[in-house]
Amino acid sequence: MANNELTSPESHPAVSRREEETLRFWEENKIFEKSLEQRKGAKPFVFFEGPPTANARPAIHHFIGRAFKDLFCRFQTMRGHFVGRKSGWDTQGLPVEIEVEKALGLKSKKEIEEYGVAEFNAKAKASVWKYQEEWERFSKRIAFWLDLEHPYITYDPNYIESAWWVVKQAAERDLLFKDYKVVPYCARCGTSLSAHEVAQGYETVTDNSVIVKFKIKSPLKTINYKLSTINYLLAWTTTPWTLPGNVGLAVSSDISYSAVLVDDKDELLILATDLVERVLSGHSVKTLSTFNGDKLLNLKYEPLFNIKELQTEAAYQVYPADFVTTTDGTGIVHTAVMYGEEDYQLGIKVGLPRFHTVDRAGRFVETVPAELAGKAVKDPATEAIITNYLKEKNLLYKEEAYEHEYPFCWRCKTPLLYYAMDSWFIATSKLKDKLLANNDKVNWYPAHIKDGRFG
Repeated sequence: MANNELTSPESHPAVSRREEETLRFWEENKIFEKSLEQRKGAKPFVFFEGPPTANARPAIHHFIGRAFKDLFCRFQTMRGHFVGRKSGWDTQGLPVEIEVEKALGLKSKKEIEEYGVAEFNAKAKASVWKYQEEWERFSKRIAFWLDLEHPYITYDPNYIESAWWVVKQAAERDLLFKDYKVVPYCARCGTSLSAHEVAQGYETVTDNSVIVKFKIKSPLKTINYKLSTINYLLAWTTTPWTLPGNVGLAVSSDISYSAVLVDDKDELLILATDLVERVLSGHSVKTLSTFNGDKLLNLKYEPLFNIKELQTEAAYQVYPADFVTTTDGTGIVHTAVMYGEEDYQLGIKVGLPRFHTVDRAGRFVETVPAELAGKAVKDPATEAIITNYLKEKNLLYKEEAYEHEYPFCWRCKTPLLYYAMDSWFIATSKLKDKLLANNDKVNWYPAHIKDGRFG
């Protein structure tokens, strides 16, 4: 009987030898260059290699990506297209800077400035070619054909000018505008992170969560109770550092709210009816009234902190929002416009002030109360200053530990801030019809991506 067992390539040393012989033949006979020469003048299939950073060694994930890229380039070459396969080198940005920081023992932007920006840049520029030979050897060994003789280099003035040319084209077509966007931001690295990068850095952490009492400026007319009672709206947050930036509270018209007295205190607390038992457990509770959230709209309350830049006509009021739920918290959401995507969108909608109480270094600005100015917002000692301040003002109802998943910078392990960055944007919405029309011409695999993700 014939032996039908399959044996792995590892059991055949000749396989590796044959690969090397083939590669040597291709290189000695300039097969890649001849494939280009044969197709000069043919319809081009444009390919630019997504540039690696040569200050770090290639790894297995680079092989996987390049295998797919090579597949498509060879396929288009076989179809008769001219496929130039231009290589490139990424010589700028955080991957370069962080490696230089490690080598020099620098831990912050301030230390870089003290070392000297020009000197730091010179070190960075020299470091980017550290593993160039390894990358080129890697590319050749896996048979990834590239034009290595004529690469584009991102620090080259011609490349930089081409990027500015693109920006100029957008400006001339009225597609360029400046605005804010809330992004995951690393204060240590001084940069925003993509969704893909954020997904790499989640950790389970225990943070302080607080339930804060927001004092309503006048008694609720819908509740028949003695006028001496102080009325508070209860709101919950896991980010106490955002409280100095509070400019609004959000409720839902579809949620039922209750006004309650707790332990016979002369204080009226308002929160979602479904959350009364959970939030106020262990206390004697007397419900005076129950009503829908629309009864709370436009109520004005006193600021937690006296920050002049935030005191506008629209600030410190209750607004409706569809993101309010009773899944957790109190059913009333604290809104700091510059530190959350939903907060920001609500702020734009109702005209809340846009002012940063935190700078890009992750520290409170000088216009906040003096005891907070200059303090790092994620420092537990800073949070303690905030909670002690609220206690002194009788505005802290509860403080407790809260375990949850939180994003950290995958590069430096610093907790991220959701931060409204002022940036320049291209108005792609003006090009939506053209984008969709071009998408229809793309043969997507798998097919559902065409309409499911890009449609």
